[in-house]
Order: sequence, then structure tokens, then C-alpha cells
Amino acid sequence: MTALTTLTRPQKAAAILVAMGKPSASRLLKFFKQEELKALIEGARLLRTIPQSDLERIVAEFEAEFTEGAGLLDSADRMDIILNESLSPEEMSAIMGDKKFEVAPEGPPPIWPDLEKLEPARLGAFLTGEHAQTAAMVLSKLSPQAAANVLLAMAKPMRSEIIKRMVTMATIPEAATKIVENQLRSSVLSQTSTKDTSAGQARVASVLNEMDKPQLEEVMHDLEAVGTPDLDGVRSRLFAFDDLPLLTQKARVLLFDGLSTELVTLALRGAPPALTESVLSAIGARSRRMIESELGQGSEGIALADIMAARKTISVATIRLSREGAFELPATQNAAA
Repeated sequence: MTALTTLTRPQKAAAILVAMGKPSASRLLKFFKQEELKALIEGARLLRTIPQSDLERIVAEFEAEFTEGAGLLDSADRMDIILNESLSPEEMSAIMGDKKFEVAPEGPPPIWPDLEKLEPARLGAFLTGEHAQTAAMVLSKLSPQAAANVLLAMAKPMRSEIIKRMVTMATIPEAATKIVENQLRSSVLSQTSTKDTSAGQARVASVLNEMDKPQLEEVMHDLEAVGTPDLDGVRSRLFAFDDLPLLTQKARVLLFDGLSTELVTLALRGAPPALTESVLSAIGARSRRMIESELGQGSEGIALADIMAARKTISVATIRLSREGAFELPATQNAAA
């Protein structure tokens, strides 16, 4: 971190140009002489992070006004970008002489897609400890659905304060955005394993889905007791044929619209009346009459293994549609509640 007392006037000028951003700084650079530009570049080479408070004092010295939030910058790299986009290679060569001036490397990619993959409660807990303006800025960068999920995971007073600031938020300076990105990258994403566990979650869920409902619930209870990680991801993939009544009517209609009456009839043989009714209520009148007629003839001669296979097919179809975003599984809905 650079101490204010050790900065030369060219370094202070470089800090202000960096804080102004590329568009404004580029226009001003046209008015500098070659020796002045050389002094700025040399000053920027030794310039590092400047605290916001020190930047404000520098600005006061130069009697200028700057956008709030620009200050915590890697000034040398930013000055490289500004100069490269403002001056031609020939101009840079004339200024720097034999010194090689390299284009600053691109920074890390935006972190917002990675933040959207985090559990809303985790991100919400972190933002609760930050200033409401910072939280509002972060949520404004996320997709509406992701931002809504995070807000719902926060306490009402903080939630209201953040929304109020989001409503009145103006354009966010690029420098301020980079500052917040770096903070989130080091404090939130660095604590989150970059390993994708979705494959493991799907694998465990596929095993559990083969169990009967009581066995499945017992295993999940045991996993929770020992603190198994990523259980929410496993739970969101669990679904049994007996859970059909827990789906919304709209979800059941969508599900059975794509299944044959023969498959549904086979799966409903021996099913409890309440479950049977929840299925039939989502099927058209003509198909319902056909299924009810078949079920009325009894299940004699039909192998239990065939019935269970039909139920499994329906369960798999339900999970597939939920993963495609058609609707949510009951486990996901219950977790959200």
C-alpha cells in the first residue's frame, strides 16, 4: 500500500487519472507534453494501492471532483491500459525511448456467474455483514432470480434497506465494480470449493431414488446427523412415485401429458386411492375413463416388478422435467419454505 506522504506530484496526478477512468483520462492525456507523459508513466510504475481516504486528500489538493468509490486500484496496470488506448505505438515509443511498453494483461473474468451458483443463504449471510450500498451493488449485478433468492434469505430490515438503495442506484463506476469483485473473490469465492459436486450429488440421488420411501428418509436423516455436505443438492434430485400428490396440479398435468395411458395404468395398479386420484385428476376425461376401466378389472396376473418399473419410469420423468426447469420437486419446495 502506497503512503500518501511518499507520493510525488506525478504519482498523485497518475492516481487521479486512474480514478477518473479511461474515457475522461484519455481526453486529458491529449493535452500533456511528452516529458509530462513520461513523468506520469514513470510515476505510475511505482504506484500501488491507494486507500480511498488518501485519494480524497489528493483530489482535494488538485481541487477536482471524482466519482465515489474509485481509489483502490492497481494504478500501474490501469495507467498502462489508459495510455495504450489513448496513444499510438509510435507516440508511446517516442515518449518511452528504448523502454518496452507492454499492454497490461487482462484481469480475471467477472465473478457474477460464479456468485449465482452459491447457496442464496451463504451469499446473503456474507452481504449482511457488508454495507447496504455494497450489497445493493452486488445484487444489481446478479440475475433477477438469483438476486431475489438472496434477498429472501436475508432479514427483513436489511432486505428493505438494500432494495431501497437498488431503486436509487445510478450507474456504477467500473473502478468501484472491480474493487467489490476483488473483495468477493478473496472473501467469498476463495472459501468455496471450486470443485463441481453436481455429478456426485446426482450419483447419490440416483442410488437413494432406488430405495423405498421409509428407507430413503432414514438414510437422509443419518446423512444429516453426520453433517454430510451438499445435501441440499442431493435432496433437490430426490423423488419417489409416492410423492406425486405433493406436486402442484400444474406440474402433474405437464408430467402426465407426456406419458402413455398404458404406462400410467400399470403404475397405478395397487396404488392408494389418494395417490390414484391425484394422478387421474391431472389427466383428460377420456384417458381417465380408460384408465379407471382398466384398474377396475384388477391386477391379477400382472407382475409386481412390472408395476414397480412403471412407477420408476414416471419418477425418472418427473426428475428430468424438474432438472429442465419445468417445475420444482417437492423436496426443493420444502427446502425453500
